[in-house]
Amino acid sequence: MNKTTLGSRWLGSLAAVLTAASALVLGGCAAPQATAIDNELPFEQAVVQATDGLVAQTQQLPAFLTKLETKISKRGVVLDNMIDADSGQQTGVTRLLEQRVTSQMTSKYELFEILPFQGPNLQKAQYLLTGTMNRIPGSRSKKSFRLNLALTELRSGKVVAQASAISRDEGLDTNPTPYYRDSPVLVKDKVIEGYIRTTATAPGQPADRVYLERIATSALVNDATNLYNGERYRDALAQYQNALSTPAGEQLRVLNGIYMSNVKLGRTAEAEKAFSRLVAFGVANNFLSVKFLFNPGGTEFWSDQRISGAYGMWIRQIARESAAAKVCMNIVGHTSKTGSDQANENLSLQRAIYVKQRLDAESTELARRTKALGVGFRENIVGSATDDARDALDRRVEFKIVSCGA
Repeated sequence: MNKTTLGSRWLGSLAAVLTAASALVLGGCAAPQATAIDNELPFEQAVVQATDGLVAQTQQLPAFLTKLETKISKRGVVLDNMIDADSGQQTGVTRLLEQRVTSQMTSKYELFEILPFQGPNLQKAQYLLTGTMNRIPGSRSKKSFRLNLALTELRSGKVVAQASAISRDEGLDTNPTPYYRDSPVLVKDKVIEGYIRTTATAPGQPADRVYLERIATSALVNDATNLYNGERYRDALAQYQNALSTPAGEQLRVLNGIYMSNVKLGRTAEAEKAFSRLVAFGVANNFLSVKFLFNPGGTEFWSDQRISGAYGMWIRQIARESAAAKVCMNIVGHTSKTGSDQANENLSLQRAIYVKQRLDAESTELARRTKALGVGFRENIVGSATDDARDALDRRVEFKIVSCGA
């Protein structure tokens, strides 16, 4: 039996244990109240307030009060990478959030040991730590972030503590990390959405089921993504393929990682095959959001072939998989917030029309089953209006599967 098969069986068993455990209760005691700090603070202060609030709630838990538990010197906590809740991305500031929370918990509260988010640690740790940041609409031109932290007991699958604070955006680094910067699609699937919901869940309530059921595979994805960010593309590809072989491996993050790793390794045929599978997954799940970049103010793809060189292949595979699935879809153009409302409405529509024309040229049968729409900047995800890598998602084209009778 090879290592991949053994790993798949172990991960499947762990996922089943966690799923069953999520049905348990926290021991009958009243759950602590979540902590919410609602006044705007500098980032460093906001992190301290949120972390202290989280830890304070744990002191009310039976596991921290019983004599048996006090014999244990450290409480093992695995930390799943913190993310931007609006985009689902890891950024420079979410990485900083991880570092600051870890430092606060381990230096001020010696009871905790923060463990790397890896499969073996999920077996021995007692808790799972998650965290998100998201911009607060209407707060000084979206210049504030809400920080959410949650601690989930792995044995029971229950959130045992949750805290939030508001941070001012004072030059925080919101650039996506390399994996998310290079990603051709919006990587915000059901697993990521479950992570986000878990981090905002009140104490005493179950963590998101979809997220917890796939937590073991997520640990492999985390390892693969760290390898990708470290430019170890061959190792990253092997680890993404290992993740894909697990029972919960059919995930957008995994398929996306396989595609990007093949691109970095110069494996053109393998990359196109991987992108085809990525598109098929999006079509099957009724949504695919692709980062097509256009020339400023124009309706043609970005002139720099280092950026847009793969777009022809993307169009070809989107057309092929959509035609094969015999779906109908809306092609929705988006723009960043730069410029007037009317100009952006027109520009987003014209860009959607351009993509539709390219798809129609690849598959004439799609012409009657696709419709171009433009929404300007009304559905911005990032909203920074920086027109660079930070808000590339705001200049996306979405493919939304709709009823053919609509």
